[in-house]
Amino acid sequence: MYADSHVRRPGISRYHAAVNIKPLKPTDDFLQQAQSLNIAFDDGDLDRLGMFLALLLETNRQFNLTRITDEKAVWQRHILDSLTLLPYLTRGNVNTACDVGSGAGVPGIPLAICLPDISFTLVEATGKKAAFIKNAAEELGLQNVVIINDRAEVLGQKREYRETFDVVIARALGRLNVAAELVVPLIRVGGIALLIKGAKADEELKEARKALGILGASHLETSPTPTGRIVILDKKRATPRLYPRRPGEPKRVPLK
Repeated sequence: MYADSHVRRPGISRYHAAVNIKPLKPTDDFLQQAQSLNIAFDDGDLDRLGMFLALLLETNRQFNLTRITDEKAVWQRHILDSLTLLPYLTRGNVNTACDVGSGAGVPGIPLAICLPDISFTLVEATGKKAAFIKNAAEELGLQNVVIINDRAEVLGQKREYRETFDVVIARALGRLNVAAELVVPLIRVGGIALLIKGAKADEELKEARKALGILGASHLETSPTPTGRIVILDKKRATPRLYPRRPGEPKRVPLK
């Protein structure tokens, strides 16, 4: 398991200098869509986002981290998709967020770049992906990111993580009744889950209604985005200690 990946050296690392990686420039389409969503960038944000994409595509030549490799598509699917969550993370008093099943660091790394005052914990079970995220966080000089190489089912039963996060995020974590069992136990009572879903979000919500009740959550709202939908869950009460069940069981035998 990777522990705290806080780093103290800012800017581009020696690795970037050695292999001459340069930030990927944002596409005009991305900039226009970001503007239409009222997304404002601080100095250096776009450069860091572009560097993250450049590092991802460079590493992807050796390891299968993402199937999306077109420059226009990576800005759309990896960055814009992630940043559609910004309005929900800047409401109220959000200090901690957890990205479950972070994959290659999406949406956690783009959000951490744009929200340096929020502490992000990125959870990824696959070792090579967790290693990439850790390296990327160090390369980018991110001091608000922790990477954990473990399964959500294990984390959700650990006292130091269970019901501690203000917001828990997930993308491509399976159907909603499966994803809910992995994310809801990590949310503090009164916190929310932000699930990036596709066209079948309404169908999955109907299927997950009973599971949400069992886990102590309810459906708050569904918001359309340029890339899909965001399903927002509200944590109403403590999750029974039984959940999450053993690794793999939520997917094998989903709550219905």
